[in-house]
Order: sequence, then structure tokens, then C-alpha cells
Amino acid sequence: MLRAVLIVVIAALPMVAEAQSYRCTGKDGKKYYGQSVPPQCVGQPVEQLNAQGMVTKRIDAAASAAEREKKAAEEEDRKKRDAITKEDGRRNRALLATYTSEKEIENARGRALQENQLAVKDVESKIALLKKRKADLTKELDFFQGKNKPPAKLGQDIQDAEIDIKAQEGLLAAKKKEVDSINTKYDEDKKRYVELTKGAGK
Repeated sequence: MLRAVLIVVIAALPMVAEAQSYRCTGKDGKKYYGQSVPPQCVGQPVEQLNAQGMVTKRIDAAASAAEREKKAAEEEDRKKRDAITKEDGRRNRALLATYTSEKEIENARGRALQENQLAVKDVESKIALLKKRKADLTKELDFFQGKNKPPAKLGQDIQDAEIDIKAQEGLLAAKKKEVDSINTKYDEDKKRYVELTKGAGK
């Protein structure tokens, strides 16, 4: 019988040796223990105890949370940098696949500016026609002054012409601003092309 008891005790020794618990002082000032971190210890410094009740590790909750936040921020920054690097690589490959010389870039700039100039002239022609139409409608409206009541449609046509003129004038302003955008784009393309080709030649 004694032998059987000794066997059970000896078999249980590794489990006792490996046993560990957690201890903390809660926000209420009381001590809390548990085989896992007690709920009252969340957000509080925690001590990890061995089977003999000795502290084997201290866990600073605030430091751990700050460390996790720091690592998360660093990972987010890394992902952003990787995305930028990937996008830059894609743009560089597309640029080199599109142009074989600086002259081709200047030719492309010239075509873009020419297309913009044609669009500007087209809008200016539309504005001139709309203003003429408005002037004709206004003359027709003047014809009725002091005589008969002008048709309701005449007033509506004049109003519609004014709206169309304003819309086209807004489009014209946008088209003229595009010149700066076009030049900026091709300036950047040319600069990047030179950097890539000179770098590849080294």
C-alpha cells in the first residue's frame, strides 16, 4: 500500500514542478491569483509564479500594450513603404516601356499640348455661338417691349443660353489650366527617364 502511494506521489512531481500561476493587485487594491491571468488583472502589472510561489516573470501590461502599438505602427509604415516602392517600380517599368529616348517624351508633350489647344479652340467656338444666340434672342425679346407679351419660351431660351455659356466658360478655364498639368507631367517623366537610363548605364 505504501509503495502504491509513493508511486502516485512520484508520478505527480513533474506536474507540480511545472505548475505555475499568476498574481496581481487589482484596481481595487486586492490580490488576485489564478492558473491563468485573472480577469481582474487585465490592464494591470502581472507576476508569473512557479510551483513554489516564486516570481519567475513580471508582465508590465502598459509596456506590453505600448510595445504592441509600436510594432503595429512599424508594420503599417513598412506596408506603406512597400506599396510606394512597388508602385514606383510599376511606374518606372511603364515609363521605360513607353519611351526609348528623351526626344520621344518631348514629342508626346507636343501632342498633348496640341490636343489641349484644339480643345480650347473648340470650346471658344461654342462660347462664341452661344453668345451670338443669346444676343439674337435678346433682340427678339426687345421687339416685344411695349407691344405684345413675349412668348414664355423666349425667356427660357435666353436663360438656357446663359447657363450653357457659364458651363462652357468653366470648361475653358479648366482646359487652360491643363497646360500646366501637362508640362509638369512630362517634366517629371523626363527627369525620371534620365535618372533610370543613366543609372542603368553605370
